[in-house]
Amino acid sequence: MLTSYADHFDTPAGYLDFARFGPPSRDAVAATVRAMEESAGADHTTVDGLMGAEGVARDTAARLAGTDARHTVLLPNASTGLFHAALGIREGVVLAPRTDFPANHYPWRRTADLGRATPRWLDPASGGGVTPDLVRAALTDDVVAVSVSAVDFRTGFRADLAALREAIGPDRLLIVDAIQAFGVAGMDWDAADVLVAGGQKWLRAGWATGFATLSDRALESLEPVLTGWTGVEDVGLFDGAEHLPAPDARRWSITHLSPVTAASFAAALDLVERYTVAAIEAAIATRIAELTDVVQEYGGQVLSPTDPARRAGILSFAMPDHDPSLIAKALHAEGVTPTVRTDSLRLSPHASTPPEASDRVAAALSSLRN
Repeated sequence: MLTSYADHFDTPAGYLDFARFGPPSRDAVAATVRAMEESAGADHTTVDGLMGAEGVARDTAARLAGTDARHTVLLPNASTGLFHAALGIREGVVLAPRTDFPANHYPWRRTADLGRATPRWLDPASGGGVTPDLVRAALTDDVVAVSVSAVDFRTGFRADLAALREAIGPDRLLIVDAIQAFGVAGMDWDAADVLVAGGQKWLRAGWATGFATLSDRALESLEPVLTGWTGVEDVGLFDGAEHLPAPDARRWSITHLSPVTAASFAAALDLVERYTVAAIEAAIATRIAELTDVVQEYGGQVLSPTDPARRAGILSFAMPDHDPSLIAKALHAEGVTPTVRTDSLRLSPHASTPPEASDRVAAALSSLRN
């Protein structure tokens, strides 16, 4: 089944950088080309026809997230969703991990500057992530929300969203950045009040794609500060008056998105739905296990969680006495593409990654012994 999934892609065997960018499928590329070609020969039906891709992508994203279209909105990236959520909180403290990717920091820094929500930074243990115990220890009466990544971008640590939901109780918001998990990790997405994801990484949809889902609690409590002209009631009535924000997740719409990128996003999400998250996740786990064995065989220090239940598709490691830049050079020589950090390297395979990738990594690490 996953062999036929891999047939949709032209990605080189040694590409192991999906946590940074996921090369799109031929399906997504073809959908993009078709949309551009249709727009080039526009007539009176073209714009409305192209706009239909947004509804298709929204509906598929909603199904994969376990919700419906009313609670789902397409966005150009995850950061836009995080800013919507942050600015929607009028006051109070938001718990957020200091170790998260910077995109998860700046929305809260800006709200603090504006006198709205104030961040309180959590400090997970080295190599770990945000746990229910860490959150419970930081809870005070003024905490109104917790913002967390479903999967840590550094180590692949997988947050227990259901346990975090239980820890914070029913009255606080749980805001989840799912960009390193959605479509490749089965998680309790319904535990989140706000779920945001970009499509350019594991979803393999290309840049300028993404979505958010909002729970009823989020729709009721978050102020729609950034609502634009496409996010209001009677959106087609141009009467010069201010219209009320839409009652559903459409209130997070600022303006029309590109129907070209929406077509790519719809094609990418369709592949995930057809082949299933469970099958994709299992294939990635197999590759992670193989890569872990290789790294450890050649003396590497694994920085990611060793428990498969607590990690997703990211393997971070360091080689004692070897500079990461030199390790990267050896990997590049074998046609392997990793993420290179100042203190470590990150390998992130996908379901289309063949077993050959592990052999290439082994050859690269073996060369360091010479």
